[in-house]
Amino acid sequence: VGNGELKARLKALCTRTLRKQVMEYIRFTRRVPITQEFVPTPEEERLYEEVSEYLRREVLLALPSGQRTLMTLVLRKLLASSTFAIAGTLRGLIRRLEGLEPSLGSVEEDFEALDEIEDEWEAADDDAPRANPTLLREELAMLRRYADLAESIRNNAKGKALLVALNKAFEKARELGAAEKVVIFTESRRTQQYLYELLSEDGYAGRIVLFNGTNADPESRKIYEAWRERNQGQEMVSGSRSADTRAALIEEFRERADVLIATESAAEGVNLQFCSLVVNYDLPWNPQRVEQRIGRCHRYGQKHDVVVVNFLNKKNEADQRVFELLSDKFKLFSGVFGASDEVLGAVESGVDIEKRIAQVYQECRRGEEIQEAFDALQAELEAEISDRMAETRQALLDNFDEDVLARLKVHEDEAFQNLSEHARQLLALLRTELAEQADFDPDAPRFRYHGSDAPVGTYHLDWREAERKGDTFLRQDHPLARRVIERAAVRPLSSAHLRLDYTGHSTIISGIKPLVGKSGWLEVAKLSVESLELEEYLEFAAQTDDGKVLDEDLCRKLLNLSATVEGQQPGAPPTALRRLMEERVGERLALVEERNGRFFDEEVTKLDRWSDDLKVGLERELKELDKEIKETRRSAKGATSLQEKLAAQKALKKAEAHRTQKRRELYDAQDAIDAQRDALIESVEKQLRQSRKLETLFTIRWTIE
Repeated sequence: VGNGELKARLKALCTRTLRKQVMEYIRFTRRVPITQEFVPTPEEERLYEEVSEYLRREVLLALPSGQRTLMTLVLRKLLASSTFAIAGTLRGLIRRLEGLEPSLGSVEEDFEALDEIEDEWEAADDDAPRANPTLLREELAMLRRYADLAESIRNNAKGKALLVALNKAFEKARELGAAEKVVIFTESRRTQQYLYELLSEDGYAGRIVLFNGTNADPESRKIYEAWRERNQGQEMVSGSRSADTRAALIEEFRERADVLIATESAAEGVNLQFCSLVVNYDLPWNPQRVEQRIGRCHRYGQKHDVVVVNFLNKKNEADQRVFELLSDKFKLFSGVFGASDEVLGAVESGVDIEKRIAQVYQECRRGEEIQEAFDALQAELEAEISDRMAETRQALLDNFDEDVLARLKVHEDEAFQNLSEHARQLLALLRTELAEQADFDPDAPRFRYHGSDAPVGTYHLDWREAERKGDTFLRQDHPLARRVIERAAVRPLSSAHLRLDYTGHSTIISGIKPLVGKSGWLEVAKLSVESLELEEYLEFAAQTDDGKVLDEDLCRKLLNLSATVEGQQPGAPPTALRRLMEERVGERLALVEERNGRFFDEEVTKLDRWSDDLKVGLERELKELDKEIKETRRSAKGATSLQEKLAAQKALKKAEAHRTQKRRELYDAQDAIDAQRDALIESVEKQLRQSRKLETLFTIRWTIE
């Protein structure tokens, strides 16, 4: 199945909901930023400057020409990560120039995100031809000098800053009541090992778990074996060593360890909501990757505010501007859960931002150049984000009713308007039905109940206020609400003449004002349709005495007005009202029929795809057998002795017989699949057959004043 078809199949099942869309219903935690500044040592600063200048050289023999931009980015990231990361990489480049290591395997092994980034960037070209020996010797000498310098630096200023930052972070965790667990992200495997040794020497020995793309270190293997022994025979053991090792390491971190040092492999597909401290030891330039990291902990189910620790090199202006961009523009490190969703969603590609940042590092040397380049990048991003948000707002205006949007904005803070439409209707019903059994608060959707259908007490229709005040939250499926609804639903309603009060209504209702002073008829019926399942609809038919037909929305608005009963309705409703109701019912049934038709088409399409997938699987198996037979024939031709030839022919005959049998099985399976498909279609067809019932609920004569 191709990506396009897979997306089409999943579209009906997967819906993206932004966190801010459910903020009204769920309490989300916040992000608390801690920025730990550090100043590199003179040796570290010298290493940074010299390697940076090397990367700006016009000709670099150590890097593949078609991947130079990408590999320059990776080397800069490793340079910023730790001296240990860049030292190993420089040695790998030396081996490449010496012809001992043709590929960049050492870089790929250390920088695990390389494969994914390589897919996102342009495809690599072939290596450039070798330059003359003089250039080669010159570059080798430079790389050896840089590698020697990097290896001579055993203490990293940022490493020392990490120890200080961890104390601050754990103190903040205690203040927030969270567990003292921390996940430290790094982009480099060598930096990961350096941090493991650094923290072990600082009192964290025996409390650290490593998590990377291979998880093949002795301690990880030991954790896996212990986990497998504990869970032998349990469903959680999948049988895949890779997946089970990941599960074992996460369990070890959750249950026994305090520190998880992870590479980018832990930024995807791992849930760490039991941990609320995230340390970005080195910072990706792609904002979406940063969000992925923090999102491992700051996700649904997180009970505490999440502390996010970042490091800031006070001697590097470009690093400072990158941090400013990610923090201020993308709001990644602070604010409520999901605060960054809107901005991240407005940016076309985090990869483009990453490329632009890499370009600044490569081309700008002086502070003024760096500031000017980042100012330009921020201006472009602001324009892109602003344009995308404007498009989104316009899409809302184009696709949603203007009246609904306006009402939501105007009344969002009003006590009663915080309720859903159903809750407001329920409150109106309760006020009428429980007038003698409850005392209603005029300023809130709240009442004191003293009847016999439910426990005496104070009930509230807003769950947030109910929780705050200690009231009982009353929703539609609460026993008291159900009893009230059931009684009202079966009560017979006689025809009547109602005088509707629009003048005294608190708000302007579009469409009703022109009807003031007019009279007419309104009938409400319940339509029950049974096909896939029982569905019930309220159908409205209404018209004025001068023949103006009112639509369903206007009918509902009429019924929301206060009314007084003027007595029995004068005379019988006009026959036009009955015809109008029949039209409404016909329109509804047509919609149901159309929807069921779409459902039928979708089910048939799914069944067709299902049968095709099964057949493809069988045909693939047959192709494998064909391939096996070809191999057997090739082996038979290569046989030298008569005995070998006979054995080969027997094997060939056996394989061909197996293929013939599989062909028969394929044909039988195809027939069975087609029969099963036809049976499923017939079953769906039976479900779609409709039965309907129409019940008139009431008919009124109305006059609007």
